[in-house]
Amino acid sequence: MTAPTAGLLAITMGDPCGIGPETIAKAVAAGATGPAVVVGDVAVLRRAVQHCGLLLPVARLDAPADALHAPPGCIAVWQPPGLPTGLADLPMGQVQAAAGRAAAACIDAVAALALRGAVAAIVTAPIHKEALSAAGVHFPGHTEMLQAAAGGVPVRMMLANDELRVVLVTIHVALRAAIDALDFDAVLSTLRIAHRSAAAWGQAVPRIAVAGLNPHAGEGGLFGDEEIRYIAPAVAAARAEGIDAHGPFAPDTVFMRARHAPGHPGEFDLVVAMTHDHGLIPVKYLGVEQGVNVTLGLPFVRTSPDHGTAFDIAGTGRADASSLVAAVRMARRLASAPQAPG
Repeated sequence: MTAPTAGLLAITMGDPCGIGPETIAKAVAAGATGPAVVVGDVAVLRRAVQHCGLLLPVARLDAPADALHAPPGCIAVWQPPGLPTGLADLPMGQVQAAAGRAAAACIDAVAALALRGAVAAIVTAPIHKEALSAAGVHFPGHTEMLQAAAGGVPVRMMLANDELRVVLVTIHVALRAAIDALDFDAVLSTLRIAHRSAAAWGQAVPRIAVAGLNPHAGEGGLFGDEEIRYIAPAVAAARAEGIDAHGPFAPDTVFMRARHAPGHPGEFDLVVAMTHDHGLIPVKYLGVEQGVNVTLGLPFVRTSPDHGTAFDIAGTGRADASSLVAAVRMARRLASAPQAPG
């Protein structure tokens, strides 16, 4: 990474019909982003400023690095080539193919910036998966798009807040397909990625709890045998490699054991969960305002807020920027660590 861009973050605008642009405007107004280039559409960001009732300048940049010279309180926007026109005229809170194309173009652009070291990390505002599909984008979300941009490296999704960190073995697939995708290699690969990535937040040997798939972690095979067939063997294999993995534990109690709260130090530093909702419900229950999504395994740092496009309030100025601010803070922390995730 070159010195002039060492502290520069890239933030995608997300779906232009959602709350992403409004959260960006509020975060910049609060002085919470630091040096950052917003990759998106200038007119969309100006519309977001109006929706929030703010008085913020929005500058169009010739190059992402020009954001380092933008004055405080200015939304510095780099508009990547190929964005659809008329994005600011799209109706708020609706699925639009043009919005999906724009969101995908911004993701591709920030991935390219990160891969060549032009930015220190990327933070992605929420996209709408139906809009992506309507645009003909054959990826279900950010994680898969960024994985493809990075050459198909193994990645995992982590959702984290100050109290709980959860890494998922499977993500955006139907539950039946997720269960079919689980095997020894998937669980062991997740444990390896989680273990390596923990160095980025200062834990060389994290204590990892593994949640079972079935009620009571299978109860010795009475309620399912996935724990016996491949989850427990993967934990044993990870321990043989020096990974401090434990389990599988009953998924209805392990998150409470791992939670770090005042007067309740957690027994574990993170939890590996088998499926999307198994792992994310406990984190989101603690509050989406401080939740951050981190993609582990990429050759660059990527975070995002722990919420979606919130079409029901898009354009009202009511969006809460707390999770975006937390994502920016996490991205800077990971980018400044001696070893980035993965």
